[in-house]
Amino acid sequence: MWDKARSLAAKHLKPAFDNLKIVSTDNPETNAQEVSDPPIEEAAAPPSPVEELAVITVERDQLRTEIADLQDRLLRRQAEFENYRRRVDRDRSDFLQYAGMEVVREILPVLDDFERALKAESSDADYRKGVELIYQRLLETLKKIGLAPVESPVGSEFDPNVHQAVVRFETEEAADNTILEEFSRGYNFKGKLLRPAMVRVAVHPSS
Repeated sequence: MWDKARSLAAKHLKPAFDNLKIVSTDNPETNAQEVSDPPIEEAAAPPSPVEELAVITVERDQLRTEIADLQDRLLRRQAEFENYRRRVDRDRSDFLQYAGMEVVREILPVLDDFERALKAESSDADYRKGVELIYQRLLETLKKIGLAPVESPVGSEFDPNVHQAVVRFETEEAADNTILEEFSRGYNFKGKLLRPAMVRVAVHPSS
């Protein structure tokens, strides 16, 4: 029993006794030196200039890469925005031009009515002059916003790009594929064909 007790005491008390210091009551200064704090571990040596330069070089290269990436992204965003702005401006211009063409297209029958009225005989000179004045003012106003008549004089060559042959008249008295008569005038609007001229075209009889 006593052997077991001594064994347990030695197991648990030995570490504590190992840390005890023997002190002397006669010389307190010696005791203070022996019981002083444990020595402080030496600090790590500072990095050498070569190591510091290597670290700075790596950081510099990383910053250069980040700056180049940001500059590339900025240029891409600027190009995308410029393309978007141009597309919006073009769409707005096309919309306004298309809207103007449709309005002018609706007015063309009014011009046709004025032209037919001017071709009709009238005994009232003042009335005819008033109709002609209104027609000229309306035509000039439409010209200012982009309307341009298609010239189709009698005897000129038929052009399928601006003329529409309503009648093809066989005759040898006029050159083949020439205009004999204009039924209704054609018009361009800002360089685009708004309505072809309706004409009668001469064709030579087939053999």
